[in-house]
Amino acid sequence: MKNKIQIIGGKYRGRKIAFPNTPELRPTPSRIRETLFNWLAPFIVNARCLDLFAGSGVLGFEAISRGALSCTFIEKDRKSLAMLRENAKLLHADAVEIWEKDALLWLKQLASTFDIVFLDPPYRTKLLSACFALFDEKDCLSENALIYFEADEPIELRILPTTWQLLREKKAGQIYYYLAKQMKV
Repeated sequence: MKNKIQIIGGKYRGRKIAFPNTPELRPTPSRIRETLFNWLAPFIVNARCLDLFAGSGVLGFEAISRGALSCTFIEKDRKSLAMLRENAKLLHADAVEIWEKDALLWLKQLASTFDIVFLDPPYRTKLLSACFALFDEKDCLSENALIYFEADEPIELRILPTTWQLLREKKAGQIYYYLAKQMKV
């Protein structure tokens, strides 16, 4: 069984992408995406994006739709991976790379840099703090990179890397979401 979610802006506006009916997969709702991409509007064009824990891929496809130069999707679930590939083909989204990898292992081997990162790991896994530490260690964020992350409970801001500045934070229903900026010294 496939579920569908609509892209809300840009060249793919109104197009629906499919995602598998998996209990732990919960695409970012349109209301939150609207706010997020309003925040990102001045920065999205020509950005190199990373959608870690891609799931449905809606954040990455929304970024490509709105003018991002590229998006790398990392996903280990095979059903989600198949849907990501199918959706990229359906949208003729050539500026995407899709990797079947565990997100933390992939981050440990990362040699590229990104301008915008979407971090939306499965809730209750406590993977955000591990990701924060790896991003801090790997130097894989461009100068002034933006990092979006969401969780099902408030984030202890002290776990953010010291080089990150929190720009925005908001709550919608049971979702807490944040935007931080990499402050290179």
